[in-house]
Amino acid sequence: MKKALIIGAAGFVGSYLIRQLLGDGYQVTATKMPQEAIPGEGFEVRDLDILDQPAIAALLGEVRPDCIFHLAAQSSVYLSWKNPGLTIDVNIKGSVNLMDAVRSLDYKPRVLLIGSSEEYGHIAPGETKIAETSAVHPGNIYAATKVCQNLIGRIYVDAYGMEMMSVRAFNHIGPNQSPMFVVADFCKQAAEIEKGLKEPVIRVGNLSAYRDFTDVRDIVRAYRMLMEKGAPGETYNVGSGHAVQIREILDQILVLSKTRISVEVDPQKFRPVDVPIVEADTRKLRECTGWERRIPLKQTLQETLDYWRAQTAGRDGGFVVSE
Repeated sequence: MKKALIIGAAGFVGSYLIRQLLGDGYQVTATKMPQEAIPGEGFEVRDLDILDQPAIAALLGEVRPDCIFHLAAQSSVYLSWKNPGLTIDVNIKGSVNLMDAVRSLDYKPRVLLIGSSEEYGHIAPGETKIAETSAVHPGNIYAATKVCQNLIGRIYVDAYGMEMMSVRAFNHIGPNQSPMFVVADFCKQAAEIEKGLKEPVIRVGNLSAYRDFTDVRDIVRAYRMLMEKGAPGETYNVGSGHAVQIREILDQILVLSKTRISVEVDPQKFRPVDVPIVEADTRKLRECTGWERRIPLKQTLQETLDYWRAQTAGRDGGFVVSE
């Protein structure tokens, strides 16, 4: 049985990756910060701070994983503007700590570094779809740290012969995602309106942008397939390959809602810098692994809205909404 180590598994993607790997027959160890929790059973949970390099080395020496999924990150673009120092520490220093711990081992586990489509930054309309060979122009602090992680990862592969690949993950969505992200935000607001917990108005930021949305369950399946088949030193886009306007996402959620909801623009939800369109060219991923998207967008939106409906169950509000 192969042993998998997931670094930073307490977040949105981690819980889904744990389930994916357990279902595929892996023995899983998942790490978290002491104040975090990872629900579920059938896997081992360990506390780990990725800024503590000796602790990483000790854990690797004890677990001796066959493969390592590096999910630990400060992944909010919004928070990266508010706290760039934290983002740099976690996303760059933490990644280098892991790489150094891995290269000090007496064997070579495979490692998957998780990057982001944000690395590509401002793409001219004629340059989409975005391939892995496209130039990177990071437009925010989070994206810049992920570009740095990718570059350092390739240097370590070349210098030390490490079995390490990188992904650039495009927007992934699904139940249990933080409302810091747009689809979860819209669904949470809609569910609260249905329960009368807030006035029947969804507050939004930029609706004109196009993003490449993929169900998180399809994303983690791609991660597992790349871990098994990806080539060291290579970077792979992971996404649906089809961009959808944020306005269309909102419209679909409004159709799924049980109440009448109006829309109001909130300037606080706009980013200092935003990219008009982001769409993945996923040919490299598909040719390497045979991966294909399985879960349609409408299903993901319905399940995410139902998740937030469940979260609001039992709560009573004072707003009267129209059916």
